[in-house]
Amino acid sequence: MILRDILPSEPLREYIQKYRLRHFIFSNGLTPCLKPFPPRPEQSLTFYIRGYEKTKYLVNGLELIKPRSVISGQFTGRVDRYISYPEILMIIVDFKPGGLHRLIKIPFIEFADKDLDAETVFPSTLKLVNERLSSAESYSEMMAIIETFFIELMQQSGNEYSIIDHILTEVVKDPDTSIKWLASNSYLSTKQLIRKFHEKIGISPKTFLRIARFNQTYWMHLKNPGLSWFQIAMACGYTDYQHLAKEYKQFANNTPNNFFLEESKAPGRMLGLNK
Repeated sequence: MILRDILPSEPLREYIQKYRLRHFIFSNGLTPCLKPFPPRPEQSLTFYIRGYEKTKYLVNGLELIKPRSVISGQFTGRVDRYISYPEILMIIVDFKPGGLHRLIKIPFIEFADKDLDAETVFPSTLKLVNERLSSAESYSEMMAIIETFFIELMQQSGNEYSIIDHILTEVVKDPDTSIKWLASNSYLSTKQLIRKFHEKIGISPKTFLRIARFNQTYWMHLKNPGLSWFQIAMACGYTDYQHLAKEYKQFANNTPNNFFLEESKAPGRMLGLNK
């Protein structure tokens, strides 16, 4: 089992938050259960190098076996993921908010609540990258292949970093703010801000702030399991526990306690991981 988070090279750190290398091999009759994924404030590109992942979208009941490289836009609802048995090797590229949009210049409203075959976005280059990854003999070789692809993509796209890109990154760290404040500090009108969020993230700023705050409660509970849900609600800017529970019902499709009971059976938890 390998679980490793890797920082991108210096030129790519404006765009990419981190790479997540995950290599699970299940044995001794241990079979992976589903992993419930409520929305997180992130967009990603995942390479499935060995094995596969199947996803069920709770909003419509659709199930999909993902292709070998997938762009995931900003989700607003829960999905359930099932990984292949007995082995899966994947590298997930987590982008900074708006980072992938800066690289590919496609309005991210086209990607909202979707997993798309990355080879349809990069028809020739991604096919070659996937082929090279499948024959790579080491993790370091795999990372070098992926880094080279993104560095070339960055050089082609140009470097256009604006105040809104900075705001997007900061708001994930501190979602307890207002749309008016975001617009003012981005030097945009409210309408312009909403348009920029749809372009760069795919959803409205209000929904993005709600997801970022919800994500804070998720990690706070994992890191501080002794805290009550009322304490977590207060620390994360909710009016009361009922407010937090309502958000869990929408984003996690369950109450806080019952969601984490489901989540405790996920593959990472079975292997003793807290990621």
